[in-house]
Amino acid sequence: MSSKENNRRNFIKSIGLGSIFFGSVQYGFSSIEKKEKKKTHYAMIYDQNKCVGCGDCETACKKVNHVPKNQHRLYVEDQTKPDDYSHKKYMRVSCQQCVDSPCTQVCPTGACHKDSITNIVTMNVDKCIGCKYCIVACPYDVRFINEQTNAAENCNFCSNTNFAKGKDPACVESCKYDALVFGDLNDETAYINKILDVKDAVRLKPGFGTKPSLRYIPKLKTGVYDD
Repeated sequence: MSSKENNRRNFIKSIGLGSIFFGSVQYGFSSIEKKEKKKTHYAMIYDQNKCVGCGDCETACKKVNHVPKNQHRLYVEDQTKPDDYSHKKYMRVSCQQCVDSPCTQVCPTGACHKDSITNIVTMNVDKCIGCKYCIVACPYDVRFINEQTNAAENCNFCSNTNFAKGKDPACVESCKYDALVFGDLNDETAYINKILDVKDAVRLKPGFGTKPSLRYIPKLKTGVYDD
């Protein structure tokens, strides 16, 4: 066999080995990408069928988060029709934890922001100048100036209190009727996803395009709810 033929065969072999090598590296990158964990997306479900309007969630929220007596991060509104008291209906009113949050976009100091780890909309009280831009920008009218700290405030899923201790938000923890469920939407094994897989849930004012993370299971007209 000529030396040219040997060189040609060796060259072809080297190409083959190279292809196998680069192919295995590319496969490795694909595996790593598949294993990368999605960013957390914490959300909450409020089931109107299970809420009895007891107010325990409001009380717990105030206590855990030191909310001034005449202010609130959340409240339960009685929406029962005057002519139909036999069918009680309540509505949770609180920060919607929007994915595209207008409040964080207008804050001039970065006080109102999304936490870099949890992606929860929250406040850095030390940076807040009380300009109220976030309050005006909120389409749900659920932000306020805390009269003790003089800083804007919102329901942040107890991110710096209960959540920081590995517990559910105070409202969820206190609800005796399982009307509230909290969890990570990007965790396929989370209980919140198991509920959303089998029950219809809606978001408030979806036309605003803010993509709220608070989901509501509407009150059934019959007043009967099957678990």
